Amino acid sequence: MSQSKNITGSGDSDRPPKGVYILPNLFTTASLFAAFYAIVQATVGNFENAAVAIIVAAILDTLDGRVARLTNTVSDFGKEYDSLVDLVSFGLAPALILFEWGLQALGKSGWLVAFLYVATTALRLARFNTMDSPSKRYFQGLPCPAAAVLVAASIWAANTYMLDDPVFRGIAMVVMACLSFAMVTSLPYRSFKDLDLKHRVPFIFVLGLVLVFVLISFDPPLVVFIIFLGYALSGPVEWVLLRKQGINVFKPVVDEAESAATGSHPSSDRPGPERRD
Repeated sequence: MSQSKNITGSGDSDRPPKGVYILPNLFTTASLFAAFYAIVQATVGNFENAAVAIIVAAILDTLDGRVARLTNTVSDFGKEYDSLVDLVSFGLAPALILFEWGLQALGKSGWLVAFLYVATTALRLARFNTMDSPSKRYFQGLPCPAAAVLVAASIWAANTYMLDDPVFRGIAMVVMACLSFAMVTSLPYRSFKDLDLKHRVPFIFVLGLVLVFVLISFDPPLVVFIIFLGYALSGPVEWVLLRKQGINVFKPVVDEAESAATGSHPSSDRPGPERRD
């Protein structure tokens, strides 16, 4: 969820130009191809390939918007195309893969949970496209690419360690239901858009990146699963910590203006609106 539409300002120069640009949409199309490949692999029982393809789709999704902004090729077409691809890549594909892996053995409850995941992904994308968050540091609800990668990593790890008992299928169904609700809640998830990667960083930061790559290479499915499970759990933890401090990062800007007029201090972090994950 990347190709951003800048809505600040009222002049024509602030609007994304009309037309179709090849470079950013090439990454978006590659993400769609990876998702379709994942579905095909799942239907023939190659769940490891399917899981890796979803992770590749998520990586490509993070690149298309950045490429569009770096090359000044952001467009309305790219934004709409990106949203449609996100629904397939991070909604339909993970749900079908998990259904093929084990949810179909659970009967009606299995495919209903899979449909719930697809529906909440669509709602998550629609809300993100139509509502301006006052916070740049946080996403409102779990981003659907992160949820999809967690589903994919779960299947990859389960397939690697041959965890195909009915108990694990039941756990997978519960996890998918929880992820579905996490996407449409107002839990704050760090967007990391406030990180400045253009300036120098301490040497320990570079060393940390090297250690992360070493850990992932040691056991890719398990490490990716742990990383994204931690991110999924960070939302509720962040919500509790912010509540204790009396901070509401998604407080509407109108409410803040009213608070300022009455002399109270606004509690929201509002560096400006962001349109896309």
